[in-house]
Amino acid sequence: MEAWLDRGHGECWLKRRDVAELVEKTLLEADDGDYRMQAWVIMPNHIHLVVDVWDVPLAKLIDGWKGKSSRLANLLLRRSGKFWQADYYDTLIRDEAHLKPAFRYTEQNPVKGFLARTAREWLWSSARHRDEYERLPWQRSE
Repeated sequence: MEAWLDRGHGECWLKRRDVAELVEKTLLEADDGDYRMQAWVIMPNHIHLVVDVWDVPLAKLIDGWKGKSSRLANLLLRRSGKFWQADYYDTLIRDEAHLKPAFRYTEQNPVKGFLARTAREWLWSSARHRDEYERLPWQRSE
């Protein structure tokens, strides 16, 4: 199933640049204190996120992201109905030793799915925002 998803089978609304852009914007614009986005990739039919969550339950954050992005995407696509699957899969990252592989797994997803030659080549990924030290823009001043 994972390989099937990674190759972009199924509903692929996120393949559209405008839809992928609004989903990425939705994920990043609320990154203001309740959580910090550490890595992400928007694939043609699913997304992967690595997120530090603080005082808000993860389910509440995901419901907010899904709700806002599905409303906007459905308007853009001139459709109604379910945009995201009802559930989500999460993994607790306990330490730095687990964090780096999670970044790699997330950002290499388009490469693994034969959608890009390099992670930085994929437009809708944290990989393209990283500097030579592998930092995201908001990590450079920390």
